[in-house]
Amino acid sequence: MSPITQKLRTGIVGLDDILSGGLTRGATFLLEGQPGTGKTTAALQFLLHAIEGGERALYVTLSENKQELTNTATSHGWSFGDEVQILELQASEAFLDPDQQQTLLYSSDLELDETTKQIVDAIRRTNSTVVVLDSLSEIRLLAQGSLRYRRQLLALKHFFANRVATVLLLDDLTADATDKTAHSIVHGVFRLEELSPQYGAERRRLKVVKYRGQAYRGGYHDFTIRTGGLEVYPRLIAAEHRTDFEVTLVKSGVQGLDDQLCGGIDKGSSTLILGPAGAGKTVLALQYVKEAVARNEKAAMFVFDEDVSILIRRARAMGIDVDALREVGTLTLSQVDAAELSPGEFAHRVREAVDKKRVGTVVIDSLNGYRAAMPEESSLTLHIHELLLYLNRRGTSTFLTVAQHGLVGDMQSPVDVTYLADCVVLLRFFEAAGRVRRAISVVKKRTGAHEDSIRELQISKESLNVGEPLHEFQGILRGVPTFVGLASQMIKE
Repeated sequence: MSPITQKLRTGIVGLDDILSGGLTRGATFLLEGQPGTGKTTAALQFLLHAIEGGERALYVTLSENKQELTNTATSHGWSFGDEVQILELQASEAFLDPDQQQTLLYSSDLELDETTKQIVDAIRRTNSTVVVLDSLSEIRLLAQGSLRYRRQLLALKHFFANRVATVLLLDDLTADATDKTAHSIVHGVFRLEELSPQYGAERRRLKVVKYRGQAYRGGYHDFTIRTGGLEVYPRLIAAEHRTDFEVTLVKSGVQGLDDQLCGGIDKGSSTLILGPAGAGKTVLALQYVKEAVARNEKAAMFVFDEDVSILIRRARAMGIDVDALREVGTLTLSQVDAAELSPGEFAHRVREAVDKKRVGTVVIDSLNGYRAAMPEESSLTLHIHELLLYLNRRGTSTFLTVAQHGLVGDMQSPVDVTYLADCVVLLRFFEAAGRVRRAISVVKKRTGAHEDSIRELQISKESLNVGEPLHEFQGILRGVPTFVGLASQMIKE
């Protein structure tokens, strides 16, 4: 394989997948973004990974000194040693100290040609195969004109190409954010962005603007900066994850509910449980988790709205020892903080549970919390669509809960995804014989027949019970069902 077609992996989790293997060896790339988006961290991560692969690395800095770079590396648990050569081309008010081991030049006093010569000499001296140049803003200021700036970049690109050096140029977009000169010269352009929601932690995302002669994953991809570097979460494309599996009926273990579903739901389908607060949505989802574990299958619950400790106590009352199941790896229970988690990272967590832990049942409780994690509400439906389609194609049975506004009356859902789900179960409160009771009905089942009856749902400390069909109901469509039949038809307390 020729050096031109070889790939150099970046070492950044998820990014190599987006780039179909990494960076083309011997090519020049541009990593741009406003200050604070993670460019320096990504560049250092790339260099250190390249060194582990036997490459010779050089970091040319015109904006930060060696100590600042060392501090950044130390914060991530990295150590430079002598393997990463650092060339500082930095302005300083102090006179040059000849006793310093590191070369220090006054970039503000140098002509562009002299600065370029220092970079070229350093690459020749170190014989570097991987180079980071930080940043183009300083080069642009030294050029003092777009024509000279472009010519200098072209000259550097040809020099790098002749030495088969893989180069990453950083641009903080502070000199001229509208200048796209480098875009037409380099082999690929990657952009890092930071979003600031009204509440919660900042959100970061990455986009491949250009990659010449190479297929890549388009669109925006969420990423985070953690101790240890960047973690990129490739945008989920459900069409890439089709698998063959046997479609079987998944039972709830509650006879009345299975009767309503004409035997159960199909494996690999998605079920949406709608209802007001307190109607029993989480308990119903827990029932399916309980049955999945009883079948020796693995399950995962992603809880947005409820503290995990409370859920564990509720599950224990139903005969589910969550702590024991988590210890043996049968059940994955994750508390999700919508204010701190991006949609891309959440989808990544779900994928890890399904792909690595072989989870067959997934519960997302609830979509209200999932919606709160979205930086843009308009993208919510697309995120859910891809996630559900992915889970369906992996043969995973998915249960999602949505809390509707209000307790009685004309209740509204914060997000309408009923058309995306394969099955929709509706929970309601109703009045009968001076008591407030719960009703359950199946309003949609895409994969087969279902009852159109309304049954009573009873939740006790030990069990969940669904009674016989109740025919004497009024006010269903108004959202305030009232039972006018005989009390003997009710589930006995």
